[in-house]
Amino acid sequence: MLIAQKWFERRRIDDDITLIWEPHVDPLIRCNIWHVRGRDRDMLIDTGLGMASLREAAKDIFDKRLTAVATHTHFDHIGGMFEFDERIVHEREAAILADGSSPMMLRSCDFSEETHRELAEIGYPIESDELITALPDLAFKIAEHTTQPAPCTWAVREGDRIDLGDRSFEVLHLPGHSPGSIGLWEDASGVLFSGDAIYDGGLLTNFPGANLDDYVRTMLRLRELPVRVVHGGHENSFGRDRLREIADHYLRAWESGAKTPAVPPP
Repeated sequence: MLIAQKWFERRRIDDDITLIWEPHVDPLIRCNIWHVRGRDRDMLIDTGLGMASLREAAKDIFDKRLTAVATHTHFDHIGGMFEFDERIVHEREAAILADGSSPMMLRSCDFSEETHRELAEIGYPIESDELITALPDLAFKIAEHTTQPAPCTWAVREGDRIDLGDRSFEVLHLPGHSPGSIGLWEDASGVLFSGDAIYDGGLLTNFPGANLDDYVRTMLRLRELPVRVVHGGHENSFGRDRLREIADHYLRAWESGAKTPAVPPP
C-alpha cells in the first residue's frame, strides 16, 4: 500500500469554519472534522481516526486555546481526541472516551456478512480488504491501530453551552445513533453541527448502541429546528429543506418497519 504524502485535506467554509478530512479513508468511516474559530478560544468538532497527528497537520490554524468536542464516541470520530488538552463529550459516553474502548474497524473482515449487506443497501459498500487506500507512514500497522484513552475534561449534557467569546453553541442531546450523541446549535446564526445524528448519507441505525425509538424522537426534534445550515459528521453540508426531507424520509421508513433505509436522492 502507498504511503500518503499528506494525510489530511482541508477547506475553508467561511471566515470562522474550516472542514478537515482524511482523503485516504473510505467514505463509511471518513469523518468530517470541523474547526470553528472564536474570539477567545477555538472549537474542534470530532477528530477522525487518529492514524496521523491532527494537531501537527493543522498547527497553523490551531493558534489559540482549543477545545475538542466528540459528538459521540464511535472510533471514526475520536481517534485524535487524546492529542488535545480540553476534551468534551456527553456524560453518557464519557467512560468510553476515558478508557479508549471503541473498537477500530478498518478492514473488511471486521464487519459481519449481515453488516456488509446492510451497508451496501444504504450506499456504503465495502469493496476492498481495507477501508484505507494509503498508510500514514511506513511504521503504521492497520491491525494494531486502536483508539487511545482520552478522559474528558467536561462531560456535558442537554442545554450546556460552549462559549467561544463571540460565538456560543448549545449542546443538544440527540440520542439514537448512539446513547450520548450530541449536536452543537448556534441559534444566532442557524448553524448546527449534527455529528452522526443526521447527515446527507445512509444513516446507521441497526448496530449495538443504536436505539430506533430514541432516533425517532431525535428526528422529530431536528425537523423543527430553524436551521440555516447543517454541518454533519459525514458527507456534504445542507440546509433546512434538505434536513426536513431527510428526516421525513427516515421517519416514514422506520414507521413502515425498515431498519436500514437508504438516504433519499437529492
